[in-house]
Amino acid sequence: MDKSVAEAGADLRGGVPLPAARAAFPGFEPEERSYQSWVADETIEDYALRYAPVNHRRWSPFTIANTALGGISFLALEAIGAALTLSWGVHTTVIAVLLVSVFIFVTSLPIAYHAARSNVDMDLLTRGAGFGYIGSSITSLIYATYTIIFFALEGVIIAQALSVSTGLPLPVGYLLSTLVILPFAVRGMTAISRFQMVTQIPWIVLGLMPFAAIAILEPQEIRSWLDATGPTLGWLSLGGAIGVLCALTLQIGEQVDYLRFLPPKETTPALRWWSALILAGPGWILIGGTKVLMGSFLVTLALGDGMAADFALEPIGMFWQAYQHLFSPAVALAVATVYILLAQIKINVTNAYAGSLAQSNFFLRVTRYHPGRLVWLIFHITVSCALMLMGVFSTLEAVLAIYANLALAWLGAIFADLVILKPLGRSPKRIEFKRAYLPDFNPVGCSGIVVGGVIGIGLLLGLGGPMLQAWAPPIAFVVAMLTASAVGIVKGKPVYFAREPHDFGPVERCDCAICSHGYEIRDMAYCTFYERPICSLCCSLEPHCRDFCKRPRLAPSIPVTPDGLRLHRVSPRIWQRIWQIAAVFAALLVGLAGFYLVARHLSSLLEDRQLVTHFFLGSVPMLALLAIWVVMANERKRLTEDDLLGALTRLGQAQRELALNQRLAAVGEVAATISHELRNPLGTITSSVEVLSRHPGLGPEVTEDVDRIRRNIRRCRRIIDILLDFARQGATEIVPIDLPAWLNAVVADHSGQRFVRMQIPVGMRLKCDPSRLQFAVHNLIDNALHAAEAAGRSPCITLSARRRGSVTEIEVADNGPGIRTDLQARIFDPLFSTRDTGVGLGLPLVRRVAQLHGGEAWIARSSPNGTAMCLSIRDRS
Repeated sequence: MDKSVAEAGADLRGGVPLPAARAAFPGFEPEERSYQSWVADETIEDYALRYAPVNHRRWSPFTIANTALGGISFLALEAIGAALTLSWGVHTTVIAVLLVSVFIFVTSLPIAYHAARSNVDMDLLTRGAGFGYIGSSITSLIYATYTIIFFALEGVIIAQALSVSTGLPLPVGYLLSTLVILPFAVRGMTAISRFQMVTQIPWIVLGLMPFAAIAILEPQEIRSWLDATGPTLGWLSLGGAIGVLCALTLQIGEQVDYLRFLPPKETTPALRWWSALILAGPGWILIGGTKVLMGSFLVTLALGDGMAADFALEPIGMFWQAYQHLFSPAVALAVATVYILLAQIKINVTNAYAGSLAQSNFFLRVTRYHPGRLVWLIFHITVSCALMLMGVFSTLEAVLAIYANLALAWLGAIFADLVILKPLGRSPKRIEFKRAYLPDFNPVGCSGIVVGGVIGIGLLLGLGGPMLQAWAPPIAFVVAMLTASAVGIVKGKPVYFAREPHDFGPVERCDCAICSHGYEIRDMAYCTFYERPICSLCCSLEPHCRDFCKRPRLAPSIPVTPDGLRLHRVSPRIWQRIWQIAAVFAALLVGLAGFYLVARHLSSLLEDRQLVTHFFLGSVPMLALLAIWVVMANERKRLTEDDLLGALTRLGQAQRELALNQRLAAVGEVAATISHELRNPLGTITSSVEVLSRHPGLGPEVTEDVDRIRRNIRRCRRIIDILLDFARQGATEIVPIDLPAWLNAVVADHSGQRFVRMQIPVGMRLKCDPSRLQFAVHNLIDNALHAAEAAGRSPCITLSARRRGSVTEIEVADNGPGIRTDLQARIFDPLFSTRDTGVGLGLPLVRRVAQLHGGEAWIARSSPNGTAMCLSIRDRS
């Protein structure tokens, strides 16, 4: 267990030890959460859903770069180069690779930099870069699906190699390709870094060996490749090739999963840090683009030697042919198999690791359940194995074209935030990823990916003609970038935060109030529901609060009178429910339509194709009923949760009230015990002052001092009376007063009257207990003066009053430094004070005065520019 704040000696709430703070504050007690052993073990979990802390970033920049580059060994790059060459020709492929390489480098550099500086993975980066907490879940799904598809593609390559070299059935090869990565992917960065370090040199040697041999022994083959004939180079063919290659932009997500472990930039030599960042981040495309061109060369070489086109497209075919320039066919096949197995295991370890991170992030927000990265790792390889059995490799170009549009719309929105909005100051410089501070949906990124993705997919389906169809992915990127930039410029920073992040002060580490583990402050939030520090994972998993911390802070509610009741003929939420039902129905209908199109295509061999159409039409009413059921079930769940939250709120209020009564009762008992001892000295002082006041020859200054002593004697007696009265729950003496005149007299009797500015409407009347109310107003003015003076500011106090129906509100505003967020919930607690000489009874008694008058006391507002305290009184007429 890391050293906690309690062990360091003070809690985050004003220097109170953590156990004492919890005992002193009877708010909601969070239920302690424990995780499975593999979730608590960070060598397995690798901070899957968290910021990577300094103590876990123990690897050197070289190790990080080497590990990240080990993930670009995937032979799908060669397969993509071969497929593009057969479809569009060598010249088009070469130009497309060069253009896309520059594009990927430029767009990936800011993503890599901000992820390495903030030490977060791709999902956490997306949350804070314009998408919001829930909005980024769709990008997590896109990314998770991307890693699953590429894992399946690489697994198919392994199975094909084993089938050709050993005759092993493909399904068995699929299973082996998924199981072999588990020992490394399970242990996360710790095992993956060692595995990549050991296998890096053999992979490089085996990969370059055939190309070096061909360049030395048969250099004319390179000229033959460049001179190969094919489809004519044009904008249409170039756009088609670029559209497929653009799907590779998402590879930066896997690179970021390792870059987040870079050591702090401030403590690392600049050259080493930047070299690792560029090489492991955007620099991957320098090697990746070369591998695509290698695939184009190898397929041309294999076809020239008479190999069948279908077999030449497979990595085992092209590398077998390449190694035959060095070895006999049998040895070449064995070497090619070893190389393919080595390369594919290296990439699939990375694919599985990155996919488990993305799926953990996605399902955490969907289910509020975190069984651990290990579970999603098993899920990842299971789904990938199913895709292999479905023949995903045969649809490589189509799959990549679809994902290229979604990926570029996503990255276009992120690029707009990092490169355009941040330099303009319209986006926060810091990447915030915690649920407690993020809105569910940020319009900047969400609007960008929706507009860009819809336009890109629409163009891909042919809505804009063949030319726009070929260039759909780049268009999706530009549209998403422009849309996100426009929304961000208009909306600005406020849309990035649901509430301002809490300032924990100089504390570096803190214990989570729920899981009891210690984390760096960067990974902690202040939970206003439990009123304790909470780690980012526990915050994400919390099911009870319903984002209580993001709700607007309102004044305490005043009981509603029967006259204020309002009856609705129609449910006030009816239109919201209708829209929810329509949205769910539309989503289900789209899914059914997709199933219908596939089924209709597959039913072409059937004699009666109308059967599928009838099934589709007959299912529509059932979908409508299902949509209604889903929405109403969710509504019942919401109401149940609201009832639970209301019950918890009432319980917390009852606990607070009980604690307050107990403490005030204790104060009353003490006051009753010592009142006699206090009254006697006060009586003696009073007699002495009266004798002194009759002494002849007193000057004006002495007379003023004598009057001040009299006033303070009366005040001391009144405080004793109030304490005793509160302990006995005494009755109030209600009399009508002219509020403006009365407040003027109250302020005139205060020593700080020259700092008080009055804003009281003329003619306001009020029925109250003047003695008690005077005590409350004086106390609020005292606190306001102290706050301003403690901050070294010239006091400026504003006393105002207003009428809201049958309730009168008196507000005292100051120009002090404000009240810390974590202290605001405690300032009305008895015996709690931030002053060195305070006893912590002033504000609790102010609240009791308000409650005795049928009202309440609360913080109306608080900021670094000042605080406003409000006191309400219900009219007793």
